[in-house]
Amino acid sequence: MILAGFYSHKGFPERLRRVRFYDRDNGRYLTFLTNNFALPALTIALLYKLRWQIELFFRWIKQNLRIKTFYGTSENAVKTQIWVAITIYVLSAIVKKRMSLVIPLYSFLQLLSVTVFEKTPLNHLVTDSEAQLVPVDSCNQLLLFNL
Repeated sequence: MILAGFYSHKGFPERLRRVRFYDRDNGRYLTFLTNNFALPALTIALLYKLRWQIELFFRWIKQNLRIKTFYGTSENAVKTQIWVAITIYVLSAIVKKRMSLVIPLYSFLQLLSVTVFEKTPLNHLVTDSEAQLVPVDSCNQLLLFNL
């Protein structure tokens, strides 16, 4: 199948494959377009079905691993960047747990990223930052909602 519309064909002139799948859970047929001709139709349908989990995974990566863009475009470059970020995340979580820190992991990671080139011992760095996290009296703060 080739897209027939002028702008559609201009934007994507390649051939496409149409995959139709019956969703037993909802009792309806789903139709997908793909440019992958190598995978079986069932695999394509299952990948589309799992697309939300894939989207949630990439959202988690962006929020927690702080990967905003990928530096390389090859499969190996993307996998390497993700594995390095996951390794840093897990090691930071282990350090946070062993030091019995009460600050959130996200705050701990931010603290590490800001002070990466400082020669301050980690326990001093964390105790100084925890002292700064003490809530300030906000009597001058305006209320947006009356709860």
